[in-house]
Amino acid sequence: MKRSMIGAVALLLITGAVYSQALVYPKAKKSNQVDDYFGTTVADPYRWMENDTAIETASWVKEENIVTQNYLESIPFREKIKKRLASIWNYPKYSAPFREGEYYYFYKNDGVQNQYVLYRQKGLLGAPEVFLDPNKLSEDGTVALSDFTISNDGKYAVYGVSVGGSDWNEFYVLDVATGRQMMDHIKWVKFSGASWKGEGFYYSRYDEPAKGAELSMKNEFHKVYYHKLGTPQSEDVLTFSNPDYPLRNYYAQVTRDERFLIIYESESTSGSGMYYKDLSIKSSEIKQIVKGFEFEHSVIDNFDDKLLMRTNNGAAKYRLVLVDPQHPADSNWTVIISEKEEPLRGVNLSGGTIVARYLKDASSRAFVHELDGKLKYELKLPNIGSMSGLNSKIEDTLAFYSYSTFTSPPIVYKYNVNKNISTKVRSPQTKFDLSNYVTKQIFYKSKDGTSIPMFLVHHNDVKLDGNNPTLLYGYGGFDISITPRFSLSNTIFLENGGIYVVANIRGGGEYGEEWHKAGTKLNKQNVFDDFIAAAEYLIEKKYTSSEKLAISGRSNGGLLVGACMTQRPELFKVALPGVGVMDMLRFHMFTIGWAWTGDYGSSENEEEFKYLYGYSPLHNIKAGVAYPATMVITADHDDRVVPAHSFKFIATLQENHRGSNPVLARIETMAGHGAGKPTSKRIEEGADILSFLCFNLGMKMDR
Repeated sequence: MKRSMIGAVALLLITGAVYSQALVYPKAKKSNQVDDYFGTTVADPYRWMENDTAIETASWVKEENIVTQNYLESIPFREKIKKRLASIWNYPKYSAPFREGEYYYFYKNDGVQNQYVLYRQKGLLGAPEVFLDPNKLSEDGTVALSDFTISNDGKYAVYGVSVGGSDWNEFYVLDVATGRQMMDHIKWVKFSGASWKGEGFYYSRYDEPAKGAELSMKNEFHKVYYHKLGTPQSEDVLTFSNPDYPLRNYYAQVTRDERFLIIYESESTSGSGMYYKDLSIKSSEIKQIVKGFEFEHSVIDNFDDKLLMRTNNGAAKYRLVLVDPQHPADSNWTVIISEKEEPLRGVNLSGGTIVARYLKDASSRAFVHELDGKLKYELKLPNIGSMSGLNSKIEDTLAFYSYSTFTSPPIVYKYNVNKNISTKVRSPQTKFDLSNYVTKQIFYKSKDGTSIPMFLVHHNDVKLDGNNPTLLYGYGGFDISITPRFSLSNTIFLENGGIYVVANIRGGGEYGEEWHKAGTKLNKQNVFDDFIAAAEYLIEKKYTSSEKLAISGRSNGGLLVGACMTQRPELFKVALPGVGVMDMLRFHMFTIGWAWTGDYGSSENEEEFKYLYGYSPLHNIKAGVAYPATMVITADHDDRVVPAHSFKFIATLQENHRGSNPVLARIETMAGHGAGKPTSKRIEEGADILSFLCFNLGMKMDR
């Protein structure tokens, strides 16, 4: 028996060492497609993969998934990881409640339900009842609730659904008292909420796309409509459009008292123009308040005829101002809360006060102010964590929020605004003991000397011997701040001796607009340098080594991973680029990609083309180079970052990579960019990623 066990172990070791060398990747056909960019010719042999509905693309995807699944099935602890992940996932999860009329609403997942269920209860002490269960909308859980907004009189609710993870939404209307679905059905909604006015609501949509191109064609001519309850969509009133600028988006917001309609105009992911209409005057016209897209603006609400607005105009880290729309010039603004050292990330009105939410070194802070801006007190929060929202109305004295850390799932708090007291309402009980794990923040120097913050999470008895498996995560773009969040998948990595690291690199919003701009367009290399410097720091300080270091990121973070693994392939053992932007010369040609040129620049500009071409992951794969063990993750319904990015990248990588490390693609079906993904698919994906990660880092997976 002892001899047979030794043989089995030896077989597993041989399988792990040799399997990747024996991998035979699908043969992808190559075309002679060549493009000329300002005199530079660029080959694009896998251009055909951009047709995501073509039979030959589907056939290639099927072959790729077969190779990947065969590899994953050879990993001896894959099923163990999947069972462990499903087990620790199975605990009740709650959102912070929000009040509408006499009811409090909240989302709950009993454990492994595919989608969160919307509940309501009458008052704080009422018995909860199911109000809307999206799990009943499809057998496989791939239809997700994407929006939910109740009318100001509390009679009706709009809810949106997304199918298969797509950004396309369909809106329906419920009678709140009875739960009965009404006849209203709105299609081709995208990048929009529903904002109520009287017996109807404003929303934004595109024209119906060409059949077969719904998930890839460029999104153009966004329009704002008004829908009156009980009428067909064909009768909806066009409220605002701008046919001279097809590549702009419009978002409608109605103030709490339904007096003002606010319309935001954008042409990229940051910066907004703004229009308004006084709905109390029937003959009033839509007028522009803010021109151009240099700054970001958002209306919190109105006080009589004035608008309370958060802006970074004149304040790179944002300030709160009161604007008279009749005299909108910024010289006429009244400052309510001045710019501070920390960026102002959000504002809520509660209990007749202003609650201002800030970031201090990528961790949440909150302060309560009088309506005139005078500081009352700080809302005390636990250390190193993330506050999610502050659900309340200006007349309520109670507010609700969630707070999460790297080692604690979201805890729901009730906050008494007048007494400045937070009380735990929901404290989830997980099947993982995180009491022996620590979170610390350090600062390291990037290539140009900039100080970058980084969070490290690990067991409290970690040894700095350079032998710890380490997962480094980053994003670095679009003014998005990466703050402490709990991840069930990370717990498995941690409990088996891993170190989880988040680098708050430039391009994000952790330190305001200057931090964001320092990682955009011709400064984008700063983002990659920051991430590479984080890896070098971890190796220098003996947390890990190149043979034990993995990098991960999704979307813009997938671009980050792709750029870093092609610039410094020897630095990392494993690379996990998820739903990444990999073709920096053509990203703007699909769906909403044109809006990213504000961060990336465009290949249609000669100077920006040269810069983009210099780091584009797809175009910087070199023949004969040994790249890290790579698993590219994408999905067939991703109409945010179309899967062609990942398809072309992995085909090129498989063609050129040399060495024993596997380079694979995991291509999910009936899933999109990530939002609304059912729990069953999240567990499957998490188990596959963890298995690939831990196997290629040489982890034993004792737990």
